[in-house]
Amino acid sequence: MLNKLIVLAALLLPACFANAHEYKAGELEIAHPWSQELPPNAPTVAAYFVIHNSGKSADRLLSVDSPIAGVAQLHEHVMQNDLMKMQQVPSVEIPAGGEVTFAPMAYHVMLLELKDRSLLSDGKRFPLTMHFEKSGNVTVEVAVQKKAPDGMQGHMHAQ
Repeated sequence: MLNKLIVLAALLLPACFANAHEYKAGELEIAHPWSQELPPNAPTVAAYFVIHNSGKSADRLLSVDSPIAGVAQLHEHVMQNDLMKMQQVPSVEIPAGGEVTFAPMAYHVMLLELKDRSLLSDGKRFPLTMHFEKSGNVTVEVAVQKKAPDGMQGHMHAQ
């Protein structure tokens, strides 16, 4: 019995030290999922993260969903006629040996038809499930915070 407990403890120990802001799906690692706290009446909310692909072949983020929203879409910001415009994209390729950053003024997940606003205040977390072409599905916990995490401010558009 004691041996079984020691083995069980040894198996669980790495989980205790795992970084709660990083998730794995096949060869993909999803780091630092976050969302910015918005006013309670905001009609939509955006989610951001970084996807690293350590594999030898590209993968594709096909879709996302969350129980807090009726609709979740993949979006990107593009420059058209000297104007920054947001548009929906059908999927996002994650290149082999590369990464894609979802950040303000770049790719992002747009959550519409919000159902549960109680999880959208500073310090709360909400689930977001990503559906990949090759790596399958992974659910991450998106941290809601007042401002962008360190290292993400550089991706924001200067006013």
